[in-house]
Amino acid sequence: MGTKTVDEAGAETGTEAKRDERTVDVTEAGPAAVTGEETGTEERDEAVEDLDGQGEQDENPVGDVGRDAGVGQGAAAVVSAGLGVVSLTGSWVATVAAARETLVGQLRTSSTASVATQVKEVYGDAWATTALIGGLFALAALIVGVFVLVRPAFGVPGRPQAAWIKSVAWAGVSLGVVGLVLAVAKYSDVLLGLPSTS
Repeated sequence: MGTKTVDEAGAETGTEAKRDERTVDVTEAGPAAVTGEETGTEERDEAVEDLDGQGEQDENPVGDVGRDAGVGQGAAAVVSAGLGVVSLTGSWVATVAAARETLVGQLRTSSTASVATQVKEVYGDAWATTALIGGLFALAALIVGVFVLVRPAFGVPGRPQAAWIKSVAWAGVSLGVVGLVLAVAKYSDVLLGLPSTS
């Protein structure tokens, strides 16, 4: 039991020799081989980071400029709708201008003037001024709304405009058209003209 055959001893000696060869290979390679492996790993890590950075850039090709453009278009659409509402409901600018026109009409009209002249100077001109200012607000709403709707045609290709921006811009255009039509009708006395004094 305690004795080993020659074959077993040779097998063990061969195994130890192989282990020694492996040890010698690693030892002879020395620190340069280990450093080379680490350097290769670092280069691979840097290449992966570069690819990740390029992927992020591809996902957002327009960067912050595209986001800012979307915010600007949304703000302009809201402004268009707001101007359209003001053109229909009136503004303090129109109120002040109408009051001023009424005062000017009272100062220019003598007490001996005819009733038709007094009505026109005191009330008619003030109403026309209100209609004129409402029409200017409506025109501004129309221009801003149309600008927002056509802006994507001159922007970054392949970047669609948000649906809510289109909706609000169309609302501004619609309100602007209605306000402009009403302002022209009132200014020309087609709608709510001066009462007859005869």
